[in-house]
Amino acid sequence: MTVRNLEFLFKPTSVAVIGASRQPGSVGNVVVRNLLAAGFGGPIMPVNPKHESVAGILAYPSVGVLPRVPDLAVICTPAATVPGLIAEVGDRGTKATVVLSAGLAATMEGGGSYRQAALDAAKPHLLRILGPNCIGIAVPSIGLDATFAHVAPLPGRLAFVSQSGALCTAVLDWARAKGIGFSHVVSLGDSADVDFGDVLDYLAGEPDVDAILLYIESIAAARKFMSAARAAARNKPVVAVKAGRAPEAAQAAFSHTGTLAGSDAIVDAALRRAGILRVHELGELFGAVETLANARMPKGDRMAIITNGGGPGVMATDTLIAAGGHLATLSDGVRKRLDAMLPAGWSGSNPIDIFGDAPPERYRAALEAVFSSPDVDAVLVINAPTAIASGLACAKTVAYVAAASKRCVLTAWIGSETAAEARRVFAEAHIPTYETPERAVHAFRHVRAYQTTRAMLMETPPALTPSERPAAARAIVERALAEGRTSLSERQAKTLLASYRIPVVPTHVAQDPTDAAKQAQSVGGSVALKIASPDISHKSDVGGVVLDLASPQAVKDAAIAMLDRVKRMAPTARLEGFTIQPMARRAHAFELIVGLAADPVFGPAVLFGHGGTAVEIVADRAVGLPPLNLNLAREMIGRTRIARQLGGYRDRPAVDLDAVATTLVRLADMAIDLPEIAELDVNPLLADETGVLVLDARVRLDKNHTRPAIRPYPRDLQEEATVKDRRVVLRPIRPEDEPAHRRFFETLSPEDIRFRFFGLVREMPHSQLARFTQIDYDREMAFIASAEEPGREPETLGVARAVCDPDNVRAEFAIIVRADVKGAGLGRMLLEKLLRYLRARGVAEVVGQTLPDNQAMLALATELGFAANRLPGCETVELVLDLRDQD
Repeated sequence: MTVRNLEFLFKPTSVAVIGASRQPGSVGNVVVRNLLAAGFGGPIMPVNPKHESVAGILAYPSVGVLPRVPDLAVICTPAATVPGLIAEVGDRGTKATVVLSAGLAATMEGGGSYRQAALDAAKPHLLRILGPNCIGIAVPSIGLDATFAHVAPLPGRLAFVSQSGALCTAVLDWARAKGIGFSHVVSLGDSADVDFGDVLDYLAGEPDVDAILLYIESIAAARKFMSAARAAARNKPVVAVKAGRAPEAAQAAFSHTGTLAGSDAIVDAALRRAGILRVHELGELFGAVETLANARMPKGDRMAIITNGGGPGVMATDTLIAAGGHLATLSDGVRKRLDAMLPAGWSGSNPIDIFGDAPPERYRAALEAVFSSPDVDAVLVINAPTAIASGLACAKTVAYVAAASKRCVLTAWIGSETAAEARRVFAEAHIPTYETPERAVHAFRHVRAYQTTRAMLMETPPALTPSERPAAARAIVERALAEGRTSLSERQAKTLLASYRIPVVPTHVAQDPTDAAKQAQSVGGSVALKIASPDISHKSDVGGVVLDLASPQAVKDAAIAMLDRVKRMAPTARLEGFTIQPMARRAHAFELIVGLAADPVFGPAVLFGHGGTAVEIVADRAVGLPPLNLNLAREMIGRTRIARQLGGYRDRPAVDLDAVATTLVRLADMAIDLPEIAELDVNPLLADETGVLVLDARVRLDKNHTRPAIRPYPRDLQEEATVKDRRVVLRPIRPEDEPAHRRFFETLSPEDIRFRFFGLVREMPHSQLARFTQIDYDREMAFIASAEEPGREPETLGVARAVCDPDNVRAEFAIIVRADVKGAGLGRMLLEKLLRYLRARGVAEVVGQTLPDNQAMLALATELGFAANRLPGCETVELVLDLRDQD
């Protein structure tokens, strides 16, 4: 389930409290009193067989005698009673419950847990359960406070969703003191039913929610979470605190890749990919939201700092540079303007120190001068209290000047009592304000991170031909698993990589030292000798690698010595011989690490970083979730420290970053095609201006695998057709199709546009084209007819798309075909293909809208079994097809 019946949880018109109590301080007593105090407008019905009234209102002995069916039931009774009560309220017709009770994980007499029994009882009624083991739900706008929190949330436009009840109460206490209000407060507890994905789906469409705040301890349904989070983040800011960052949570792994990935790094990658801004403290959480809600978005990271004290300006600068930002450079014109307005001896540069006696007029002059510079993206205005100038008067002036500008302005009025009134001025003017310069800079960093994350959701990647599933790669994996092996030999691992067009160094296998010498002679030149063993993943740790051997005799001698070393250092390891490789002479190459790791929740992940033998110590890496495109791969590379070096310096030319990025994309393809790969480690991957080369690789296999958190491109749905003697590919749309989609839109006639969009659309901005082409294949589908001929740019001839509701019950469809191919049956092909797909995924009903004069659409829909309904008062015709009525 997802959003089904959640309206009864978030917008109930009546509430029953089962386990309501007269005992002061009990959960059942606090919940009733909180509902009354919040001013809930509907009936509140306490249920307790021992009392005639609770908190002064009539109580009822059982659910069965309630005077009306409650929309929402709040259960405060012991765990053993919960399954039976769920069945009772379900029989009455209730569609949502909040289970505050803890202990439902306990085993019942006869087996099974109370939790599962409760879910089983709810299922026949489609009854939703929030909890158990939670503090409840609050929606201040309707007076709903169905919690046992000690303070009620103030009304506002922020939604807060937390897995921790204790943290909920702490945040409510903290936020109330700060005057921060909420549209919704949701305590998920153990998330037996309602989880993050469900709540995100619901809140994403709520108009009174400006931003969503999450406190996350764990994520269970990764694919549902990712789909919901990506949809929500496209509409409004989503900011999360994720607990459990400590490295102790990561377990030792077969490879460097597995060790370096770590569960938190994968969670971080998932949040970034979903468009969620991650922060690490509660103060940062609310600071980030305040900035996102109030600040104008900057175009870059160049900040000017105006301060009446040198020390605060220096501290702000240190924080800005450490966070990767930049001080704006003041042009000669701006400096001359400041010279004319400020006292002699001002700092002369950025930060702009206007002295401790700065009156409001001096703040105005400095701010207006900075606003005149095109080289400034944001301004931080700082005030330290003095007895000479009024901080409040300065704040009013800054707020007035800032309101007249489109620049991003942040303020830091340092102090407590003396600054409180100034901060109130900024709050009323919707100008972000902070208690310290450091917090202001961190908030600016969050804005920039949010902008970057949002931009990633909308970027159009360059075209990259999708790789085919190599049959040879699948055969290698299946053969190894059939033999009971959990790892591939080095040669097999490299063959696997080569099948995905990743360059590898040639590798020869030898059975013994004599054979190794023969192989070295056939290779010619200097070679590298390595031990071959399925039980030794890190060969250098046991002396199993010798480089730069110049002659066959040297190889033989080294092999004999290597056998002796390895037998002493790894006596139980199975030895299968040696591998011999030509020495790769790349004087300016960097040693990188790339690979795959598997997470039990989010599935496969791709890793990139600084490689070599000290890879764990350097710990310079980035993680991403497949599928990847070139833009996402480049973003991964850019998150590492070594990225700057890869751009070249001194006598070292820049690395071919396209080759590195392409390697990451192909590894992501491999993770999707071969889910049995639990870990893949390429270290080192040599990279220089000529490309990349794999020197060493290891692969661990596991039959038990987790699917990718993001549904990959469904290339199995591709088929070919002929339209007016042209070969056409009918396939799911890809992000790379945006340029062709723009050209397609530009070819449409005004009538085509009116029929599709019900109005005149003059242009299609990038943001809208990105939404059309960058779709979530787990929830929506767009089939395009693409004419793809050698030597010509692909042409989009038509598109049929459908968006499913989160419950996968209903899908809304639309279709459009280019004028020059109308009448050739393409529209029918696309719509039939879309209907086959929706039927296969279990959608029950397909609906669409068309204009009454779109006779071609009406005729096609009627032929395919749609009912056409002209609804009263509507200018459109509704088309409805029940897929359950068809075979």
